[in-house]
Amino acid sequence: MVKYFSLRFTLFLLCLDAALVILALWGATFLRIILPFGLHGSVEQRFLGWPIFAIGIVVHQIVYSFLEVHNPKEVSHLAKELRINIVAALFGWMIFLGALYLTYRDTSRLQIVYFFIVHLVLIVLSRIGLRFAYWIRGRRRMSQRKVIIIGTGDLAYQMHNAVKTYEWAGLLPLGLIALHEGAANAPLVIGQLDALETLISACEIREVVIAIERDTPADLPTLIQRLQTLAVNIRIVPQYTDLAFLRVQIEDFGGMPLLTLKEPILTPMQRLTKRLFDVTVSLLVLLLASPIMAVIAALIRWDSPGRILFKQQRIGENGKPFTMYKFRTMIDGAEWLQETVARYDEHGRLIYKHPDDPRITHVGQWLRNLSLDELPQLFNVLRGEMSLVGPRPELPERVAEYATWQRKRFEVPQGMTGWWQISGRADKPMYFATEDDLYYIRNYSIWMDIRILWRTLWVVLSRRGAY
Repeated sequence: MVKYFSLRFTLFLLCLDAALVILALWGATFLRIILPFGLHGSVEQRFLGWPIFAIGIVVHQIVYSFLEVHNPKEVSHLAKELRINIVAALFGWMIFLGALYLTYRDTSRLQIVYFFIVHLVLIVLSRIGLRFAYWIRGRRRMSQRKVIIIGTGDLAYQMHNAVKTYEWAGLLPLGLIALHEGAANAPLVIGQLDALETLISACEIREVVIAIERDTPADLPTLIQRLQTLAVNIRIVPQYTDLAFLRVQIEDFGGMPLLTLKEPILTPMQRLTKRLFDVTVSLLVLLLASPIMAVIAALIRWDSPGRILFKQQRIGENGKPFTMYKFRTMIDGAEWLQETVARYDEHGRLIYKHPDDPRITHVGQWLRNLSLDELPQLFNVLRGEMSLVGPRPELPERVAEYATWQRKRFEVPQGMTGWWQISGRADKPMYFATEDDLYYIRNYSIWMDIRILWRTLWVVLSRRGAY
C-alpha cells in the first residue's frame, strides 16, 4: 500500500541527503572561518574543492544504500528513523574521514568535525520536519487514503495494526468488516459484509484489504467480483502464511502470479552487507583482544591440565555441520561425565547448563561470567561458518529431535550472539530459543545486528544468565 509512495519518497530522500551533505560542508566551512578554534589561515584555504563535495556525497550514499536507510520498512516510526540515520551518518563520516586522509590530507580535521555536527543537526531537523509535513498532508481530506480490512480474525487485527504504523504517510485504518452478524460486536468492527458497497461509498474508502483466515467459510471469488466494480484498490493477505517457512513473496512469473512459501531469507545485498560487517568487526575485535586471548590461554593451562581450546561439532546454516571453537571452561573430558550431572525440567527435557555444574573450572567460571570463552568463535566467523549475530549453532543430537518448524532457524547464518541471548541467556529455557530466533529472522536487518551486539555488551557486563 505504500509502494507508490515509497518510490517517490526514496528518490526524494536520496536527493535530500545529497543536499544535506553539501549544506553541512558549506556550514562547516562557515564555522571554521568564524569560530576562533584551531590554527588560523587564509579564508581561501578553508573553502573546499568540488572533489571533496563529490567524495562526501558518494560515500554517504553508498553507506546509506548498504545500511538500507531509505527502506520504507525502516522508517515506520520517527524514533527508529532518527536512530538509523544517526548511526548511518556516523559510519559515513568515519569512511569520509578515511577517504580524505588518503586523498585530500590537507583538509582541516576540525572542519570535518564541524561537518559531522552540522550534518547530524540537519538530518534530525529534516527528518522531523519531513515527518511533520507528511503527517499534515496525510490528514488532509484530499490526500487521505482510508483503509478497511475484511475479516475479524487474528490476521485482520495484525493487518490493522500494520496499517496504523503508516498513518503518518496518509494511510488511515477505519476498522474491520465482519463476515457475519455474529462477529459484528468484535473490537474495531465498523460494519458487516452485506453493507460493504454502501460503507465504501459513504466513507470514500480507497483501500480494501481482505484478511480472512483459511478456516473461515467465505465465498472469496464472489467477494472479489463485488469489489471489482468499485473504485477501490483491492489487496489480499495470503491465506497460506501459516504454511510458509518465514516470509511469503508474490511475484509475476511468465504472466502468472507465483506465491513463494520458502526461499533464502537474506537477499544477496543483505548477505553481502552482513558478511562485510562480520569480517570487519571480527578482525577489529581480534586485533584488540589478542593480548587478552593470550593471557586466557595461559590461565587455562595453569588452572587445569588439558587442551586450551574446546572443539565441538555444531550444525550451521542450511543444516551444514562444522567445528565450533571455544576456550575450555571445564575439566578435560567433561563431556564423558554428562550423564552423572544431568538434570531435567518438569517436562523431562534435559537441562544442558546449570550454575553449579561441578565440571566447571575456576578459570572457566570466570570466563563464562564474562563470556570470554566465546572469543575463539571469531575465527569461525572469519571462516564463514558463523556470523556475529544469529541463532546459536546447535548440537547434532538436539537437531535430530527438532520439529519441522524449529528447523526454520537454520535459514540464516548461525551466530555468536542473538536475540535469545540478550533476552535471557541461560536463564531462559532452551525451548524458547527457537521462538526468539524466528523473531530475529522475520525482522532481520543490519540495524538489528548492531542493536543486538550493543545490548550483548550490557548483558555480558551484568552477567545475567551467564553460567
